[in-house]
Amino acid sequence: MDNRAGEMLVFVRVVEAGSFSEAARLMLMTPSTVSKLIARLEARLGVRLIERSTRRLALTGEGQFYYERSQTLLGQLDETEQQIARGGAEADGIVRVTSSVTFGTAALEPILPAFFEAYPKVIVDLSLSDDVADLYLERTDIAIRVGKLADSNLTARKIGETRRRIVASPAYLARHGTPCRPEDLIHHNCLGFNFRRAMPVWPMREGGRIVERMLSGALLANNGETLRRMALAGVGIIRLADYHLREPIARGQLVELLADSDLGEADDIHALFRGSQFLPARVRAFLDFTVPRMQAFVEQK
Repeated sequence: MDNRAGEMLVFVRVVEAGSFSEAARLMLMTPSTVSKLIARLEARLGVRLIERSTRRLALTGEGQFYYERSQTLLGQLDETEQQIARGGAEADGIVRVTSSVTFGTAALEPILPAFFEAYPKVIVDLSLSDDVADLYLERTDIAIRVGKLADSNLTARKIGETRRRIVASPAYLARHGTPCRPEDLIHHNCLGFNFRRAMPVWPMREGGRIVERMLSGALLANNGETLRRMALAGVGIIRLADYHLREPIARGQLVELLADSDLGEADDIHALFRGSQFLPARVRAFLDFTVPRMQAFVEQK
């Protein structure tokens, strides 16, 4: 184990105290331990740093050089630790956050202006993607995930849950007709996702049993926002989380379909992060500020 910083500190204390015994007393060590540490340091460097006599200690030329450099390095070390300690108490620095495109645009982005006003020293590095980020490999502080969580050593704060709804625009339905039964979807342009974990099936309730309808359409996208825009443009039928469809349904821009047949699966929404006991202040501030507000957004009807 490399203990050069410890040896350096003992050497500086010996020089400043003027004797091995006084340095040992100040550092709560024995004089013999201090003497052995200095001897080990000199042996490793291959030079004499201190000329010893019965009355006093004197630095050699190499000892004076090493003492001056040691003071600088130890001072930098102290300053670094103080800055980190202050960062643990004061919210500043960069918070790296990732979220799905749909949830990020609908629930997280509207919160950010108020967050920046409350925490002007925090910089949010936000990535919106429906790909699942690895918090360790990508140095991400917080990931907002919709859906079932995989087993991991990450800590999770639950934001809420949302059900999925099948919708299309009035213009699309006017051109292609309104599906009345799950089997009618086979004849419609059902838009879906293209990432590997997505399955091209919509679970439906048919005659008292659950059937997974294999569907296809003219577009596969890697995020829900693109699918929502295509549905608004009258391209096809989509199945997305309720929070992303709430406003266009209320405005009559999208119409819910097959509500009695759709299982209305509920997906949990979580904020995931590494550790919980020693969270940096900037990460804790972001979680404490945004999670309750995202919860209120999800709970809206």
